[in-house]
Amino acid sequence: MSVLIWAVLAFIVIFIANSVKIVRQYEKGLVETLGKYTGTKASGANIIIPIFQRMLRVDMRERVIDVPPQSVITKDNVSVIVDAIIYFQVTDPVKVVYNIENFAIAALKLAQTNLRNVIGDMELDSTLTSREKINTQLRVVMDEATDKWGVKVTRVEIQKIDPPRDITDAMSKQMKAEREKRANILEAEGLRQAAILKAEGAKQAVILDAEAVKEKQVLEATGEAEAIRKVAEAEKYKIEVVYNAIHEGKPTNDLIAIKYLEALGKVADGQATKIFLPLETAGVTASIGGIAELFKDTSKLTKTKFTG
Repeated sequence: MSVLIWAVLAFIVIFIANSVKIVRQYEKGLVETLGKYTGTKASGANIIIPIFQRMLRVDMRERVIDVPPQSVITKDNVSVIVDAIIYFQVTDPVKVVYNIENFAIAALKLAQTNLRNVIGDMELDSTLTSREKINTQLRVVMDEATDKWGVKVTRVEIQKIDPPRDITDAMSKQMKAEREKRANILEAEGLRQAAILKAEGAKQAVILDAEAVKEKQVLEATGEAEAIRKVAEAEKYKIEVVYNAIHEGKPTNDLIAIKYLEALGKVADGQATKIFLPLETAGVTASIGGIAELFKDTSKLTKTKFTG
């Protein structure tokens, strides 16, 4: 009797232990009843019926698949070694369990196939310089293919793309030649810019010299004009003073005649053989006659004074 009781107690303990299932925070629990999916359990403690039910745990965290290096032929028939890393996360635990037998193997094979397709449509130069483009194309293709498996491909990263050694050496020489070419171009461009700047400086110097000469000539002409104006004003003032002095002195005809004769003497005192007189000859003769009479009268008065 005691053995039976202990057996029953042991069965109860085992039954309870198999009935309580703990689902972790990052997991989902799929419950099958007699082999058929009947529900999904959240994280925490869950009760099932042993023997009739079982629980499958599905990890919902983001995981990584390492695609091993493989040889891929580019569009221009160059064989390169490529490897990649795939990041994925389960979005539907039911699909990932019941729609695909082994998702990890399926995703790996899918990545290798699509990697060949993507790189096979690109030339070597584009392959080496377009990693981001390859990552994006591969992620889009795999995300569409794995959607029915309840998985989302979050990222695809190409780790390395290794062309053959001879291609690498040729590319290295090409890059060196390109760098030397750019250096020569930059040097020539620098010399050209220096020559242009030098010519511009010489041109500017000539322009400044011409401007300086122009300014000097303008200033000299302005000064000369100002001097002429000052001289003219002085002459004008002189004439006005003389004219006013003559009129204020009220000169007689005799004085005017004497001054006229003095002026004629100065005109005749020269090397010219012909002299043009500005006044009429008759008027001049009359003036001279008047002066002669004036001298006669003056001499008579002088004799009278001495005899008397």
